[in-house]
Amino acid sequence: MCGRYTFTTPAPVIEQRFEASFRDALPPNYNAAPSQQLPIITNAEPGRVQLFQWGLLPGWVKDVKAAPKPINARAETLPEKPSFRQLLQRRRCLVLADSFYEWQHTASGKGPKTPHRILLRDEQPFAFAGLWDEWLDRASGEVVPTFTIITTEPNELMARLHNRMPVILPDRQAELAWLDDATSVAQHQQLLQSYPASRMQEYVVSTQVNSPANNDASLLAPAA
Repeated sequence: MCGRYTFTTPAPVIEQRFEASFRDALPPNYNAAPSQQLPIITNAEPGRVQLFQWGLLPGWVKDVKAAPKPINARAETLPEKPSFRQLLQRRRCLVLADSFYEWQHTASGKGPKTPHRILLRDEQPFAFAGLWDEWLDRASGEVVPTFTIITTEPNELMARLHNRMPVILPDRQAELAWLDDATSVAQHQQLLQSYPASRMQEYVVSTQVNSPANNDASLLAPAA
């Protein structure tokens, strides 16, 4: 599960790191949440960072209000799900981030959950593997671009917190391969592995992060 993350890296760093231009002015987001417009790079335009809405709305959906808008997609079942199968072949993306949050249950499973911030050991930005699509509002003619983040089995660090973790692509070569339309579906699926626990770190943060209404740098501080 990945239901909240951060994107606080300055645009010039992002442009250099991901070799993509960043045309949209975007303030730091310390509590990125579903339904927000967030930065991704698509396989259709790998040289450009764009803002898409988090929560996938497939192009074939007719009833928007009744349609689920999944924020995550399980790596193991992508080829089996109609919502994801064609997107795995045609519409993949990098979801840009620099950390994410996960909530740990108590040992008893009762009581409030504890939020943790998870980031790379070197504290550098990274990319989740994602899928994207565009939905056309036939009444207004508006095109709504959306995305979802792919999840997989947890590594040793994440297993203490949750039974799933987002797929973090391990290096630039993997990011380029994920976007490459010449890469086979089987090869794309091979990229959807758990990120090495040895290259990650985590710590407990304040429960202020529980509400998307809270969105400032104080959320990154270790809990007192």
